[in-house]
Amino acid sequence: MTTLLFTRDHEWIRRDSADSTDGTIGITHYAQDQLGDIVFIELPEVGRAVVKGEEFAVIESVKAASEVYAPASGTIAAVNPALADSPALVNESAEADGWLIRLTLANPAELDGLFDADGYQAYLAELG
Repeated sequence: MTTLLFTRDHEWIRRDSADSTDGTIGITHYAQDQLGDIVFIELPEVGRAVVKGEEFAVIESVKAASEVYAPASGTIAAVNPALADSPALVNESAEADGWLIRLTLANPAELDGLFDADGYQAYLAELG
């Protein structure tokens, strides 16, 4: 069973199972919609350690540049190679093919405070 969780900063993390120590991370459909047409994505190097809440990538769009923050601490295990040639893939498929990185989690318990899908939708409703 896949577990998908969301942050207040509009990142998502997907784990293949609740006990998995790996997570795939990207930005939400809401975030890509706010950014507009994405033209460039600066991704981190594989092997880099990140701390929860730390910036790990920058997404540039025709409107603005936006930092992407780690929803948990860990080590970058992979980056999405398709984004180098097609950054707009995030616009087309933000919560699937437009993933940014895969992270080996240092402490999966850090994910405990994140939103599930229903909680994230309620959060978006509060934002108006």
